[in-house]
Amino acid sequence: MKIAFQMDPITGVDINADSSFRLAEEAQARGHELFFYGPDQLAYEEGLITAKGHRMTVRREQGNHVDLGPLEHVDLASFDVIWLRQDPPFDMHYITSTHLLDRLKDDLLVVNDPFWVRNYPEKLLVLDFPQLTPPTTIARDLETIKSFKAKHGDVILKPLYGNGGAGVFRLDANDRNLTSLHELFTGFSREPLIVQKFLPDVSNGDKRVILVDGEPVGAINRVPAAGETRSNMHVGGRPEKIGLTDRDLEICAAIGPLLREKGQVFVGIDVIGDYLTEINVTSPTGIQELERFDGVNIAEKIWQAIEAKL
Repeated sequence: MKIAFQMDPITGVDINADSSFRLAEEAQARGHELFFYGPDQLAYEEGLITAKGHRMTVRREQGNHVDLGPLEHVDLASFDVIWLRQDPPFDMHYITSTHLLDRLKDDLLVVNDPFWVRNYPEKLLVLDFPQLTPPTTIARDLETIKSFKAKHGDVILKPLYGNGGAGVFRLDANDRNLTSLHELFTGFSREPLIVQKFLPDVSNGDKRVILVDGEPVGAINRVPAAGETRSNMHVGGRPEKIGLTDRDLEICAAIGPLLREKGQVFVGIDVIGDYLTEINVTSPTGIQELERFDGVNIAEKIWQAIEAKL
């Protein structure tokens, strides 16, 4: 098959951690042809969805891990699969790319389905499952957020469309910074904020569960660094081996059918204690860590799911 990756520059990825690299590596091993382009090179041109990019081959040699061919101007309808893999922020640039890729749905498979990526951003899809999530409020209005904090005392405040742990604050019952943080966020963004009741279990880790076509295939635990509340690996969280609990399987059973129905082939959910906090569909990570801990080829499972759809 001909596979295109729409992603951030592949030349700069960490080949021992990046899930997009691992997906490309497995696709190449299965005999598929690879093509890379950045989201800035995606275009609508007089009825065609096009991109400027490069044929590529990958190898597991950091710093020499990719060979890119000459720049090509391609009609994306000529491909079999396109991976939507650029990192958030989930802004209008990102949303526009989902609109353009959605126009290809009659010609090929886009993973994850861009229509539902656009309509199910990570911190909003969980609102469909209030029985699984901690108390949550989404608002821009300061008084609404203050009321939530007054009720729950210890809370987490974060940008609604952020990623990687950026801009995440814990405000305990004695904290006096809420108004200042609200001024800071609303000063540079028109987006609402999300505030959730703080879950003390985060000190034991924030579990990333990987689902493939709606089915759980394993999990890693991300433990916060000393002095940190955030457990994201982007900000120093340490991955650890961990299994799936009965509660994890209960959560996956509740959300899996919807993910499968909406074409969300590769999804990473975040679970703290007994609570679902995010359903990551834009550019989930964790494949390589899980493969190392469990000795299971997760990338192979993802490609098997994709190939079964074609």
